[in-house]
Amino acid sequence: MTQRVALVTGAMGGLGTAICQELAKAGHRVVAAYHPEFDKPDEWGREMAAAGFNDFITVCGDVADFASCAAMVADAEAKTGAIDILVNNAGITRDRLFAKLDPAQWDAVITTNLTSLFNMSKQVSSKMAARGWGRIINISSVNGVKGQAGQTNYAAAKAGVIGFSKALAAELAARGVTVNAIAPGYVATKMVMAIKPEILQGIIDSVPMKRLARPEEIGGACVYLASELAGFMTGATLNINGGLYYQ
Repeated sequence: MTQRVALVTGAMGGLGTAICQELAKAGHRVVAAYHPEFDKPDEWGREMAAAGFNDFITVCGDVADFASCAAMVADAEAKTGAIDILVNNAGITRDRLFAKLDPAQWDAVITTNLTSLFNMSKQVSSKMAARGWGRIINISSVNGVKGQAGQTNYAAAKAGVIGFSKALAAELAARGVTVNAIAPGYVATKMVMAIKPEILQGIIDSVPMKRLARPEEIGGACVYLASELAGFMTGATLNINGGLYYQ
């Protein structure tokens, strides 16, 4: 296969790590983007090397800031050349019931989870179109599809991810660039597995398959959407939630 360059945001979280690993297994050259305040790139790099992944390239930036995204992509391009695949995975939560949600919590989630798609896609989409090939994969959530109490900010942002993907897909479809979304359900990342056992069991019980998604299952979906075989799929949302919700 042709080796492509894939840039993954939020790369050092549990889901981001799995996405990076699965893309690397598929033969892509992976650029792992991390946040300068929240991530530990050296520690992550050692963990990846111990797992057999020695070739990840890292870049630093804040997806919530347009200028930072421009600098981060420029750094990635200097290290690897053109970006063929963009996975917009970075995200945060600031969960509170709406009555207690404050403007800062709303803005932080909307900016990091939704405005970041504009900030990052703006850096690469026109270049992909000029080359006649590209893949943009946006990570939404089951709660962006069905809604969730205590997550008006997060659900709004993740629903916006789906709308953004459909609209940009329509603009780029004739240029060889696909734009798709993945809406995972509950995924067995380290953060989720650290939830109190009784709460975690309640989550599992709510899923018809009676288990959480494995991170690599979401990573595998990214591999498919990044592939040549997915060239006729654009503007779609893959719901990977164990039957938790049917759209």
